[in-house]
Amino acid sequence: MFSKVLIANRGEIALRVARACRELGIGVVAVYSTADRDSAVVRYADESVHIGPEAARDSYLSIPALIEAARRTGATAIHPGYGFLSEDPDFAEVCRENGIVHIGPPAEVIARLGDKPAARTLMAEVGLPMLPGSLGPLPTVAAAQETADEIGYPVIIKAAAGGGGRGMRIVHEADEFAAAYRETAAGAQLLFGDSRVYVERYLPISRHVEIQVLADQYGEVIALGERDCSVQRRHQKLIEESPAPGLPAEVVDRMQQVAVAGAKAAGYVGAGTFEFLLAPDGAFYFMEVNCRIQVEHPVTEMMTGVDLVAEQIRIAAGEPLTVRPPGTRPPGAAIECRINAEDAARGFVPTPGVLTEFVPAGGPFVRVDTHGFPGYRVPAGYDSLLAKLIVWAPTRAEAVRRMDRALAEFRVEGPGVRTTSEFLRDVLHDPEFRSGTHSSDIVGRVLESRKEVLGVSAAAAER
Repeated sequence: MFSKVLIANRGEIALRVARACRELGIGVVAVYSTADRDSAVVRYADESVHIGPEAARDSYLSIPALIEAARRTGATAIHPGYGFLSEDPDFAEVCRENGIVHIGPPAEVIARLGDKPAARTLMAEVGLPMLPGSLGPLPTVAAAQETADEIGYPVIIKAAAGGGGRGMRIVHEADEFAAAYRETAAGAQLLFGDSRVYVERYLPISRHVEIQVLADQYGEVIALGERDCSVQRRHQKLIEESPAPGLPAEVVDRMQQVAVAGAKAAGYVGAGTFEFLLAPDGAFYFMEVNCRIQVEHPVTEMMTGVDLVAEQIRIAAGEPLTVRPPGTRPPGAAIECRINAEDAARGFVPTPGVLTEFVPAGGPFVRVDTHGFPGYRVPAGYDSLLAKLIVWAPTRAEAVRRMDRALAEFRVEGPGVRTTSEFLRDVLHDPEFRSGTHSSDIVGRVLESRKEVLGVSAAAAER
């Protein structure tokens, strides 16, 4: 096992990893930008190293600064968390070249699965179901338009190097396609330094379901159930839950089987997630593989009792898997809500500021992963995630009620600071969400309902 791990991240995930290290008897090294000098993980860690100014490109994305911090402190492994450099094959390779263990898949696996067309081609060869479209990138407007016309509209144009909801554009009509293709390719070049794009059929009504896998260095791969992540804004998740409501056990079993097959074919090592789209007719289609720990990993932890971060670390240290998938679906239901410092009424615009009050929810079977505290300054330059609220209950209905209660208890105040808590409660009260029949269009629907209610309230106030 490692004697010391450097955490190349910030926020709640940095603190989450630090706690796993502490329980494993591993020394914790935190890194921080100027904006995060008083952060929770800096206070918690055994050592901390300043790696640059607030701008991420000069701190958390600076590979030389991170490697130097590891060398200076004697850290023999680096955990990248999620976001930032977590899926950067160059970072994994530089760690290896410097004799530092990258807690994640090997560089070549990250590169293979991070290239979406390459990943789609590999998974198709293994037998994972794919949406109609191109497996490889389409280098010209003409080739892409021909593919789109063949599969039928609407289609979605995706950047080959994209991810996390970035680098995608939906096209509803043929005469819109050429312009959309050029804009997506240009945007992909700007965002990722890679203009390649591919095209696949777009499902206007669908659900987003993902499978958690663990794989050791000896070829053993297991799946630990599914998470439904259909509540999203701008392709970014807001609520995740397990089990996926209304999804037959045989469909989950099939998803797990193909995810395990895909992970083995890719030579995967570590914790990873296979993401699928679920159509209204029950068919599911492969989307992508996330080569890192997911934001929503606590949902699986609450269902299975497996510490996924600790397992990541053990696997990276060369230990074989000792975790075994449950023989039957675990009992109960778990739900996670992401509490972001955002104003839902203004299109989820970030609301940075100083927290004057921060009181997390509590009670039985309630977990809060957060880096917030009274006096914490929510910075403008990073992701707006402030806390993750996770609950478990014997049934989904009870879990929804428990989450509603916990959100109502969670108090966050500060000049100009707003959070998504109220909006999340609106989603929980939506009849389709309550019945588990919602799809990925639910956020837009709930926003419209809120506008209608607010409009009526404002009109009544004027009278």
